[in-house]
Amino acid sequence: MTQYLKPPIRISIFVSALFFSHFANAMPEQALVPGGIALLALPDYKQDTKVFFNDKRIAVFPYNNTWLAMAGIGLSDKPGDYLFSIRRADGLSLNTKVTVKHKKYDEQHLTIKNKRKVNPNARDNERIAAESKRKRKARKQYSETMPNVDFIWPVSGRISSIFGLRRFFNEQERRPHSGLDIAAAEGTPIKAAANGTVIDTGDFFFSGNMIYLDHGQGIISLYAHLSAISVKPGDIVKQGDIIGKLGQTGRVTGPHLHFAVYANQTLIDPVFMLPEHKAPATVTSPEKTAAPLKISDKSRQNQ
Repeated sequence: MTQYLKPPIRISIFVSALFFSHFANAMPEQALVPGGIALLALPDYKQDTKVFFNDKRIAVFPYNNTWLAMAGIGLSDKPGDYLFSIRRADGLSLNTKVTVKHKKYDEQHLTIKNKRKVNPNARDNERIAAESKRKRKARKQYSETMPNVDFIWPVSGRISSIFGLRRFFNEQERRPHSGLDIAAAEGTPIKAAANGTVIDTGDFFFSGNMIYLDHGQGIISLYAHLSAISVKPGDIVKQGDIIGKLGQTGRVTGPHLHFAVYANQTLIDPVFMLPEHKAPATVTSPEKTAAPLKISDKSRQNQ
């Protein structure tokens, strides 16, 4: 739905909305819903400017003769207003808000044959606790590298499970689905979605063989349930490089890739990072006075 926003005042400077026209390359798509993405246009961007969302630093990158800041919206975030905070090197701080809308996610009921993958024993829980520390460290990775956000699909196949589903394993509710599941034949090569550096790899209790890639400034991709891993921590990979093979390790019902994306330590729907050739909507930073324009909030319905 297209809506018109009256530009509020922030530090005596107007906020406006900006709509980008059709683009050729894959770019993040704004979706102002839990699990989505908020994009902020920075037409007067200056070097060393830092942008924060929910008090976490977010990625900033050039696009079409301007700069964009990209924030992940948490799946558990409630509908309402959230602040971007722009902090310039000269000491000037500016704020502007975006409004996150409600989105209802469906349920998914799965049967897991290995009961320990649903109700781990005491020894399993010790392992899970240790792995949780590794996972937390990986998702907190923040490098000053220019973000690589022009993603490609890591594998071709059937989407077997979408992001955000409320999940029930053996009729027991667990955390919502945190990524995109792509089913294909076991052993199918898995590609790096974008240029990056390997943060961590390993065999995890629930996720099986898994890889974390750092794409710069808090943009991180994750590849789970692999049958084989072809990279090691510290390796630099190019977009399209083979980093592993699709498998069915960890808690699974069949061979597939679990593909997940973090932005500012927040899991987002990977679909909004993958090529669909749709124009992104953004909010314009309050650094430039402008008349209100249309803003379009996109949320893909047919995932």
